[in-house]
Amino acid sequence: VSQQVLEQVLSELQPLCTSEQQFLQEFFCLGCDSVELEVRVSTVPSPDPFPSLAHPWEEATTQLLSEIFSCLEPELRAFLDVCSKVQPLGCLQVLVTLSDSVLGTWGPSSAPPSSFLHTLLGNVLLLAKSNFNKCIGTLCKEMEEAKPASRTRGGILPCVSRFQELVALSEEVLQTSQRRGELDRAQLRLASSVFSSISSLSSANLKVNTDMVMMENFHHIHNFLCQRNIPCLEGKKREAKQRCREHMEKYITTYVGQPLESLKNFFEGVKARLAQGVKEEELSFQLAYSKQELRKVIEKYPGKEVKRALETLYRTIHKHLSPEENLLPVVWQAMEQGFIQQYREFEELIQRCYAGAGIALDFTMEDLLSYFNSITMAN
Repeated sequence: VSQQVLEQVLSELQPLCTSEQQFLQEFFCLGCDSVELEVRVSTVPSPDPFPSLAHPWEEATTQLLSEIFSCLEPELRAFLDVCSKVQPLGCLQVLVTLSDSVLGTWGPSSAPPSSFLHTLLGNVLLLAKSNFNKCIGTLCKEMEEAKPASRTRGGILPCVSRFQELVALSEEVLQTSQRRGELDRAQLRLASSVFSSISSLSSANLKVNTDMVMMENFHHIHNFLCQRNIPCLEGKKREAKQRCREHMEKYITTYVGQPLESLKNFFEGVKARLAQGVKEEELSFQLAYSKQELRKVIEKYPGKEVKRALETLYRTIHKHLSPEENLLPVVWQAMEQGFIQQYREFEELIQRCYAGAGIALDFTMEDLLSYFNSITMAN
């Protein structure tokens, strides 16, 4: 609405200022060679600190129009301030509308390049750019400093929703404009701020797993940017995808060992001894990692117990995830792959360090796959 009002104001100013400028030039014969010397003497110097390249008669016309329309620029600036405050990113609408007028993309209703109004709008455009940059700076600061509530239970963060809203609104404003320079820079600033805000969650005291919240929010941003297809944010789209993957991997690493925790700890110790130089064939003679100790640990994990532990893990993942992103199947599949990799590692270490001892886990790979499949089908 404010954009339409501003367009109407500018479209009504254009014929008024143009006709007044033409009248002055014709009535006082400004631009005629016979009066050029007289005008050169009588005109007031341009306030511009740089030497003016305009003809003296143009300076005279500008001086007269500045006196006639002395209240126009202050009133226009005040009006633009109101437009900027009416709605979110109103300053962008002001910037786009003024830019289109100054650059002549309105066609016949644009201010002629050599006109008094064109010069005045150019001055006001500088204010509009400044207001827009300040607005973006304030929004970035708000997103960076936003603190999630201590009772946050996951889901899409307010700063991410705000980022979406601002990007969608800015793209809507620019539908009829070719000017993207300021907006591209602004969108990159907003994206960097929301990424920073999500990353700061690692130090927040949330009620749910932080990596899972970060994964969901980066996933959400990636999906949003895929739908929008904004060239200047292609790099941020790739970064969001990578960050999503990194946090899911961290989550998997944290939880994949829980169902077989004692086995995991035992084999972590085995790997540490091997790294220290203990030979594979001699490892089973160390008291803490003897064949008897390994059998004791394996006895803790009969097949039924493993399946029960996996069901508990599934419920934990379900609790950590929000329903908005529907990432449960993706995370559960990744957890299955991580668990299979862990199983193969255990089997390999048994083959290497306890060969010929007749030691094996109580469940096979086929059993493990059936456990995951049954849990998936049941949910």
